[in-house]
Amino acid sequence: MNAENTPILRIDSVSKTFGPVTAVGGVSLDIRENEFFALLGPSGCGKTTLLRMLAGFETPNSGQILLEGRDISPLPPEKRPLNLMFQSYALFPHMTVRQNLAYGLEMERLAKSEIVRRVNETLATTDLTTFADRKPDQLSGGQKQRVALARALVKRPKVLLLDEPLGALDKKLREKMQLELKRMQHEAGITFIVVTHDQEEALVMADRMAILKDGKLLQCGSPEEIYEAPADRFVANFIGVMNFIDGRVNDRSVFEVPGLTLPFDRASAGAAALAVRPENIAIAAPGEGLAGTVAEIAYHGLDRVLHVATPASPIPLQVRVQANGAAAHKVGDALSLKIDPAKCRLFQ
Repeated sequence: MNAENTPILRIDSVSKTFGPVTAVGGVSLDIRENEFFALLGPSGCGKTTLLRMLAGFETPNSGQILLEGRDISPLPPEKRPLNLMFQSYALFPHMTVRQNLAYGLEMERLAKSEIVRRVNETLATTDLTTFADRKPDQLSGGQKQRVALARALVKRPKVLLLDEPLGALDKKLREKMQLELKRMQHEAGITFIVVTHDQEEALVMADRMAILKDGKLLQCGSPEEIYEAPADRFVANFIGVMNFIDGRVNDRSVFEVPGLTLPFDRASAGAAALAVRPENIAIAAPGEGLAGTVAEIAYHGLDRVLHVATPASPIPLQVRVQANGAAAHKVGDALSLKIDPAKCRLFQ
């Protein structure tokens, strides 16, 4: 295995129960050095419990957590070379930004010259030098978020754990800070593991991501892999927008629903669900595809999403078309839709 793919952190068959409830059930993951890794899933899926076990605030009932090959499961939080950044930031209000960063290093009894050097380096990396002498109540939400991150980074953990780090920010600032987090992770050269329920956030920031549901790992891969090739219907529905058409595959491997037939290679005969992204449905010439009628139009700036009623599904299909230069569609317009089986997933 080359250095780029060597796991710095190995989660090996880790489980955690609370009474009769299994919060995490036999999860195994390898997380690489200098990777931005996202744990993603709906509320109650086990992602925060898993993060707390990595940090040492919860103890696994079974399994191991290996950091650079060493089992850290028995170690208390303060003995682990990992740092957890809380969503609430938890900054000391009576201290300046510089003092907040220096505090943890002072507790480690580092030399004053080393503390000053590391604090200044981290202030520069996180673009906080200008605000070094301000107190938290003199900072914006985005600046406080960066201070909390800087305070974690200054201790140079091998792995930084982030629990919904952008949850307290408004949408526009969240989008800006997603790119900032990615930049800072790259510059700091530290492995980041972030817990989020925001699929868009994970797609933007993560090198790889793991999808959890009911304490189980459903799929792990790059954002592109998970978006383009979801492992099952839940993942397909959870990541991005997906149309589902429920139908049957006949004994000739052809998917059939009213108004639509699509051939597949080696599909098993029986009930099946066709999954296709809105951007992968094209508008065809009249009479050359699945017939439909525009039921609703949603304008998104760069594109429009047409909700098209068809005989293939009781739910209108979402079709994404470019707004700029596109023909103006109106509610009630008749359309023909072309679906390429190569751009679909078939769940059976």
